[in-house]
Amino acid sequence: MPIATPLKTRHWDRLGNGGLTFTELGFGTAPLGNLYRAISDDDAHALLERAWQAGVRTYDTAPLYGLGLSETRLNRFLRDKPRDDYVLSTKIGRLLKATTPDQRDGFGKWFDVPARNEVYDYTYNGVMRSLEFSMERLGVHRIDMVFAHDLDLFNRGSQEVLDAAINELMNDGGYKALSELREQGVIKAFGAGVNEWQSCQTLTERGDFDIFLLAGRYTLLEQEALDSFLPLAESRGIGLLVGGPYNSGILATGARPGAFYNYDPAPADVMAKVEQIERVCADHKVRLVDAAFQFPLRHPTTVSVIPGGQGLAEMESNLQAAQATIPDGLWADLKSQGLMRTDAPT
Repeated sequence: MPIATPLKTRHWDRLGNGGLTFTELGFGTAPLGNLYRAISDDDAHALLERAWQAGVRTYDTAPLYGLGLSETRLNRFLRDKPRDDYVLSTKIGRLLKATTPDQRDGFGKWFDVPARNEVYDYTYNGVMRSLEFSMERLGVHRIDMVFAHDLDLFNRGSQEVLDAAINELMNDGGYKALSELREQGVIKAFGAGVNEWQSCQTLTERGDFDIFLLAGRYTLLEQEALDSFLPLAESRGIGLLVGGPYNSGILATGARPGAFYNYDPAPADVMAKVEQIERVCADHKVRLVDAAFQFPLRHPTTVSVIPGGQGLAEMESNLQAAQATIPDGLWADLKSQGLMRTDAPT
């Protein structure tokens, strides 16, 4: 059934170029790339159509997601949608190279996907080729935002490897390519899509970035980004799309056996903290998932929250969370009990 009221939107215009209007609930399409399990084309399409019917107009994808599958599934969905009616982002940093099915990347992570190998490339030509290939897979003539993908320790494994990748982006033409595309009006904004706020801060200090997609690092469980990055972003008018608002699941499911945190089974200390947060939410008759979704929207840099989800039930839950009203007393109790930073905007 359609939800009763329209989804809220936020307009952001850092550069005075007209900016972009985001729905507070965005659609992260990694699950449409058959992340951890395969879903059919029709089920993926039904999920996208349900989101559109409910008013979702912010969509994020990447070549990595299903080794191109997420982008091609978006192609079918977006084909009859007016281009000015939605905001679309994709990512650069990986080119996809055809290979044999037994040699493809992503076994155990991506299921029933094209036979491709990932080739990291943050150079000028790499950025231009990646964007061209993405537009072909998506079937669009314009992409609004481009994010440099996975410039973080989580994906690179060592500071040395990460530093080399950032230096390639900044020194070997990738940053120049993104700047030119923005200046020419081909894209409205660029930034990075990462799992660590530290990388956002490093890039902000080294260049003129517009917007970041930060996954899992500004949530009910984690607010360390308030120390330095978020104040810096706010001072520069930088926008923030919050991915992973449920920290890989535990803030949606609660502290139940098998709950996931940061892509792995949740450790005991995280389980204990979530149990405490759940009790405060219960006292205020608020779903944990509603509080988790609404919390990052309280920060002035946030333009959209982008949870994942492969099924209609998860989509309905996200729609409910986007419409939820959270009493001020809940935030006050979380702060007074030491479960949230006192300087977190609420």
